[in-house]
Amino acid sequence: MAGQLPNWENIVEKLNSYVDDVRKEFEQMLGEIVEVPTISMDPSYKGEIEKGADLAVEFLKKFGFEAKKCQTPGNPVVLGSYITDPKNPTVAIYNHLDVQPAGGPEWVREPFKFTIEDGKYYGRGTTDDKGPALTALFAARFAVENGIPINIKFIWEFEEENGSPNFEYFIKNYKSDLKVNSVLVSDTLWISPQKPSIPYGLRGLQGARLVLETGTKDVHSGTTGGAARNPIGELCQLISQLYDAKTGKVKIPGFYKDVKKLTDAELKNFLASGFDVKRWIQVYGFKSIRTKNKAEILRRIWAEPTFEVHGIVGGYTGPGIKTIVPPRAEAKISMRLVPDQKPDKVFKLLKDYVKKLNPDVQVIKENSLEPYYGEFTGPYAEAAVKALEFGFGLKPAFIREGGSIGAVVTMKKHLKVPIVFIGLSLPEHGYHEPNENFDWRQASGGMKTFVKYFYDISQIK
Repeated sequence: MAGQLPNWENIVEKLNSYVDDVRKEFEQMLGEIVEVPTISMDPSYKGEIEKGADLAVEFLKKFGFEAKKCQTPGNPVVLGSYITDPKNPTVAIYNHLDVQPAGGPEWVREPFKFTIEDGKYYGRGTTDDKGPALTALFAARFAVENGIPINIKFIWEFEEENGSPNFEYFIKNYKSDLKVNSVLVSDTLWISPQKPSIPYGLRGLQGARLVLETGTKDVHSGTTGGAARNPIGELCQLISQLYDAKTGKVKIPGFYKDVKKLTDAELKNFLASGFDVKRWIQVYGFKSIRTKNKAEILRRIWAEPTFEVHGIVGGYTGPGIKTIVPPRAEAKISMRLVPDQKPDKVFKLLKDYVKKLNPDVQVIKENSLEPYYGEFTGPYAEAAVKALEFGFGLKPAFIREGGSIGAVVTMKKHLKVPIVFIGLSLPEHGYHEPNENFDWRQASGGMKTFVKYFYDISQIK
């Protein structure tokens, strides 16, 4: 019958046994999905994306869910559903199963060969976001099999790492399948192994390429140097006019105009989050940073926009020096945005300013993601706090997060329901880094956390 809640003490006893019993099954399934290289930004991996989506459907069906592969103009989205009773509330759980590219000398293990060492799971996608996705699936199976009165849907995207260009198409075309009361997202980082976080804000993103062509071929720097324009040098000069690389301050006129002011209460929460500057420096391997002031770091990484240069391409890059003036150069840049900045407006500001500074530079628009700002109070936020305290015995902090998840903004726009973040990844897990990993401690605690969350939100009216 809808709404009947089983005794929590009985649930806990069964849950502890369940988590112990499913470890091997969890590891086997995680290994299967990790060894499918679902790299979304490289079109040559389209076959692997389809293979990964088929495997995801198989996993859901194996756990008793209805499941289908929803086609879009790009990569598919896998949708799973388990209806315990139409009268029960419904939660949608969002994860992504596509991954970043991987490889190179810094990887000490094959990135797409699943490896278990001392309770750690190595491989691209283990923490971002295949491990958390499967953790939620194992928790969902337990919940529905043990009478928790909640309906559960899974939304597994395969284009998140590529900016979610077709997620809105999916939402619009499958809206009849997405009648839910709330959304749970598990694709975020803790502050440290001893401090979970519940983000309520995400930065957006506007990417661009700056391209300058001043010739048709490499030319001799002795016979042409001094008169020939050097596109690499000019792009470096342009970049220095767009932002101050030493301070991070963006110089584009109007760039900061729409930035939502950080409140005193938010900053107080940030400072009480348990963030440790020395540990943060160590985890990310920095030799030096722009400031060591804790409040200033937290403002910069969670609540302020940025301008970053990801790469400059052009000229000779082999051993030694080749004395040429190159004909072309390209800079790959992006700007992380915060509420209430709009990607289109920021891109226009960039393009107009570049045209003023160097009209020969092409400004080519890349991926756009809007920033997200949600609530950190109310019954769903309270349920998330209680869930993490139960699953890990740790009190979480409410923070904003520096990364971007395009699908979240789309779900907020179209589904119009509360969205809560319960991430399981740690800074040590290596999001987007070589030697990415996940671990059983986070998976087992995560299963308990999600079950507690489902139990509590099943009673929210």
